[in-house]
Amino acid sequence: MAILFVILAGLFVALSNLCMRKSVDGGGTTKGFLVFQMALGFLVNFFIGPVALSEYAPPIEVLALGAVTGIVLATMLFCLGRAVENGPPGFTFSIIASATVMPGILMALFFGAEQGYPYTAWHAVGSLVVLAGLFWGGKGMEGLKDKKRWILFSFGMFCLHAVLLSLFQWRSLLIAQRGAIFQNSWFVPAMFLVACVIELAIFLSSEKRRPQAMEMAYGALGGTANAACTYFIVKAAEVALPLENAIIFPIYSVISIILSNLWSQRLYQEKINWKACQVCAIGLLVAMVDWKTVLAFIF
Repeated sequence: MAILFVILAGLFVALSNLCMRKSVDGGGTTKGFLVFQMALGFLVNFFIGPVALSEYAPPIEVLALGAVTGIVLATMLFCLGRAVENGPPGFTFSIIASATVMPGILMALFFGAEQGYPYTAWHAVGSLVVLAGLFWGGKGMEGLKDKKRWILFSFGMFCLHAVLLSLFQWRSLLIAQRGAIFQNSWFVPAMFLVACVIELAIFLSSEKRRPQAMEMAYGALGGTANAACTYFIVKAAEVALPLENAIIFPIYSVISIILSNLWSQRLYQEKINWKACQVCAIGLLVAMVDWKTVLAFIF
């Protein structure tokens, strides 16, 4: 069941990515799109979280952590939007998916094996393979008109996505150390609400116009898809068996890379370096799969 959930999560994140690009095609900008995507993300998670669980008095620690995470999320999405506007969408989404290899390294660096975050040779080898794949894919960007801007925003979103995922893992560590207080359902709604406010401020200060119908429609659809992706990836983690738990996140990242590049190639005739994408996918599998658990199950 966990594998099915993670496949559904990959399908919905690819749909969310496509909605962002379609918003730009319709004459809008990613700034307007992100306002409605974050608004839908907040509403969906508010009703399936605090309202459904009747949690109306959130702890200040949870709100603070959610707010900080929302700031990182909003900044990452701003960089992602600008990268999509200035470069190839398929490869851009491959870069952000590849950032999932970094949290394991950051958590090992700051908390170490004694806190449950060991750093192994698999992390190092897999990370180097991912970086090699990204470098290989980036070599085909010589003819890109705004290459420097695309590289700048792509690098920013890669780093911020790594920080965002590390904050998610840090929350899990806080839950284990301090109990249910950090498990409160207000964390995700607070994150989306802060991100929505920031994206709205960016839109109003830079665009100075009313949102277009296409931005609203695709933003709402993209927000719903993003919320569905979050739901299924959380459910996958909840029901995963030991072996499934060792592979669900790499599978999710690989599906995201494949599907985002497929629609980019089919709809926008983007020249995809599939061999470079394969190298990134292999690196993710090497670095993120719990090979000790997998090998123990096989032998």
